[in-house]
Amino acid sequence: MARDSDAKAPRAGRSRGRSEGEKLYYRIGEVSQITGVKPYVLRYWESEFRWMAPAKSRSKQRLYRKRDIEVIQLIKRLLYEERFTIAGARKKLRELGVGRALDAPQLEMALEDDPRAELRRIRSELQEIRGLL
Repeated sequence: MARDSDAKAPRAGRSRGRSEGEKLYYRIGEVSQITGVKPYVLRYWESEFRWMAPAKSRSKQRLYRKRDIEVIQLIKRLLYEERFTIAGARKKLRELGVGRALDAPQLEMALEDDPRAELRRIRSELQEIRGLL
């Protein structure tokens, strides 16, 4: 006989009404393989991007949905490809909203928001000054 709590908790891989291979929930190891992001990094990002927290099973395993995986891939793109800091990525996602950010092809910061561009500008000015001395 099933307990009431059994019916409430989502199970990883449960696939009612879904095509073969498409799952409702993915465990952290599966998400790591899909996204190429190590599990410890996913757990760290969960602490840095509070709204990214996945559902958890009764046994406290993280259960990610397809949307969660899309958000992880977006964060990965911001941090690794577009070279945002975690604070910068958090700010950009807050400004745009996750939905709009998922639809945007590229999220590069404007020049005045990019600290590296500002440092390059300052370095260039210093080299010009040094040339005058």
